[in-house]
Amino acid sequence: MLFQIQNKMDYLVMAVMSVIVIIGIYQFYFWCQRNNVRKPTQLNCFVDNWFSLKPWWIWIYSGIYYPIMVFMVFSFQDIRHFNYVVFSFFLLLLCQMFFFVFFPVATPASWRKLVSGNSVSEKFMRYVQSLDKSNNCFPSMHVSVSTLTAMHLQMNNPSFGNWIFIFPLLICISALYTKQHFFLDLLPGTILGWCMFKIFVFIY
Repeated sequence: MLFQIQNKMDYLVMAVMSVIVIIGIYQFYFWCQRNNVRKPTQLNCFVDNWFSLKPWWIWIYSGIYYPIMVFMVFSFQDIRHFNYVVFSFFLLLLCQMFFFVFFPVATPASWRKLVSGNSVSEKFMRYVQSLDKSNNCFPSMHVSVSTLTAMHLQMNNPSFGNWIFIFPLLICISALYTKQHFFLDLLPGTILGWCMFKIFVFIY
């Protein structure tokens, strides 16, 4: 097969390219933060009050999120498969950018003031927040990306079964306990990730 993965070097190259793609995608994410067409709104609902700040969840929110995305490299069948998967994430990015620019949603400033910076977890939260401003909340990119990642992994490795969806579930919970998202950001993020996977299946 012309595009079949041949050796460990192929996986190394794809892993490096995956990291470069992730870094590149975030440049568009940051651009959206600076180019909202209107003032960000908020999507508070009563469910948000059920989740008080628990800083240690930041290790789930950011600590397992990126490694699992890169781990997906080892599930690719060939280079064509890799390219189409990356393309599905580009499509997801374009959809996210539309919402971030034209329908910006931001968490309250009071939520960020809850982070004192006294513990290691809070120091890490402060660092994450210094990069990730309070807008670009809807739909949750963390949730949409983790959902799309889980669906790709399930397709590539049927042995994972539905257990793989613990990953996006943990991301959803961590998004609430770190006060990085509203509850109403989560389901749209899940639906968006699901839709991008269905498009991938259709074109692949």
